[in-house]
Amino acid sequence: MTEVVGVRFKSCGKIYDFDANALPLQRGNSVIIESEFGLSIGTVAEPPHPAGGLQKELKKVLRIAVEEDFRQKEDNEKFEQEAKSFCYERIVARGLPMKLVRAEATLDRKRVVFYFTADGRIDFRELVKDLAARFKTRIEMRQIGVRDKARLVGGFGLCGKELCCRVFLTTFEPISIKMAKQQDLTLNTGKLSGACGRLMCCLGYEYHEGGPAAPEPKEREIHESRESREPDIPEEAPGPHVEAEESEEMTVDVPATTAAEDKGAEPKEEQPLKRRRRRRRRKKARKDE
Repeated sequence: MTEVVGVRFKSCGKIYDFDANALPLQRGNSVIIESEFGLSIGTVAEPPHPAGGLQKELKKVLRIAVEEDFRQKEDNEKFEQEAKSFCYERIVARGLPMKLVRAEATLDRKRVVFYFTADGRIDFRELVKDLAARFKTRIEMRQIGVRDKARLVGGFGLCGKELCCRVFLTTFEPISIKMAKQQDLTLNTGKLSGACGRLMCCLGYEYHEGGPAAPEPKEREIHESRESREPDIPEEAPGPHVEAEESEEMTVDVPATTAAEDKGAEPKEEQPLKRRRRRRRRKKARKDE
C-alpha cells in the first residue's frame, strides 16, 4: 500500500502530500522533492501513513537530504541576494511602481521567483527579459498582499513577540472590527493594526474560543404585580421627581421655596405626568393581554 508523507517547505507554510517512496522517514527529516518548479528541500511534518481513499497521483520523495544539499542551499541564499539586488536596480531604472520583497531560487536554480507588492497590475514583461538575460533561467514574478509580505519579511508585534504569521499561522483568516467590539477593545485602528497595516490576526483567537456574544435584549419584560410596579418616567420629562404609591394618587417632591409660594396650588407638571402614566398603563395592559 502506498504511504503518504506530509512535507512543509517553509517554517509555517502549508503541508503538501507526497509519496513516501518506501523511505524510512520520520518527523523532522529534511528531504529532496522534485516538483514542476524544480528540486526543493522540504521538512517532514507528518510521518508516513496509509494513503486511504486518496486517488490522485502524488509525486515521490526523491531522497533524504545530505550534506551536499545543505551546502547548495547556502550557496543559493547568496545567489538570491544577488538576484534581489539586480532586480531592484532594474525596477528603479524602468520606474516601475512596485516594491520588491524577496527572491527565491529552487535547489537546482531552474527557476527564480521574485515576490513583490503593488497597488495595481504591473506590466513587468521588459523586467522579466532583463532578469532572464542576466541569470539564464526561468523567471517568475509573483504579486502578493501586505499580509504575505509581513510573513516573508518577519518582525515583531505590539506584544513584543515575533509575528504569529511568521511562527505558526499557516493560513490567514478574515478579521473584522466586530471581533474587537465583542471583546470591548478600544476601536483605534492604530492600536489594532499589525505590522502589515491590517487588523491583527490575534483578534480572532478569543473571538473564536468564546463564540459570538449573545444579543442584548431590546426591552425588559416586567412580570410583576401592580402593587410592586414602579412608574417608568422618561429621561426627557422635565420637572421634579415623581414617586408612585399603591393608590392612584401621586406625590410630587417640590423644593421648599416653591411650596411656600404656591401653597395650595397644584404643580403645573402633575397633570401631564398623570396622563402619560395612564397611557403607559393602558399600553402595558394591552401587552399583558
